[in-house]
Amino acid sequence: MSQRLPCFEIRLRGEISNTFLQLGVTNFHEAVTFVHQLPYGRNTDRTEYESVLTERKGTCSTKHALLSALCIEQAVEEVKLLTGIYEMEESNTPGVGQVLHAYGLQSIPEAHCYLKYRGKRFDFTRFHHAGEPIRTFLVEQEITPVQIGDFKLAFHRAVMAQWLNERELHRTFDVPRLWYIREQCIEALAESKT
Repeated sequence: MSQRLPCFEIRLRGEISNTFLQLGVTNFHEAVTFVHQLPYGRNTDRTEYESVLTERKGTCSTKHALLSALCIEQAVEEVKLLTGIYEMEESNTPGVGQVLHAYGLQSIPEAHCYLKYRGKRFDFTRFHHAGEPIRTFLVEQEITPVQIGDFKLAFHRAVMAQWLNERELHRTFDVPRLWYIREQCIEALAESKT
C-alpha cells in the first residue's frame, strides 16, 4: 500500500527527520512501514505524536500525525492529514456490537485519522483490520498534526450533535452520553486485542 505514496529520501531537516534517520529509516516508505508495524495503543499524551517513536505505539491520530509531520519537515505538501467521521458499527469495527446493542444503537459516530494523497486514503492503523474497510465518511476535514488534540475532539463532538439531531435521537441521547458509550466501545476494542 505504501508504494502508492511518494518515496522521498529523508533529509536532516528537523527533529522528526533526525529521529527517523537515527533509527536507520532513510525514506518515506521505510517510515510508513516502521510506523505501521508499531502496536496500536493510546499514547501517554494524545497530542504528542512524537511519542509514537519513544513509546513505540500509537493510535490512528498519533501515527498519521507523525507521518504527516515528517512530510511537512521534508516539504512534501501533497500528502495530507485528514480526520474523518464514520459510523462505527460491528461490521466495520468488530468488537463494538455488544456495547452498541446494549444501548439500542446500531452505530455511533467515530473519528478516524489517515493520510490522503492524490485523492486516495492511506490508513496504517487499520491495515490488517478484521472488519470491513471504512469506505464512507459522514464528513472529512484536513487537519495539521497539532490539531489531533482539542480541535479533533471538538470536531468529533460537533458531528455527534448533528448526527443525533439528524436521526432524531436527541430526545434519548445527548453528546456526553454518546461519548460515554463511545468510550465503552473503545474499551471493548482494547479488551478484544489482549
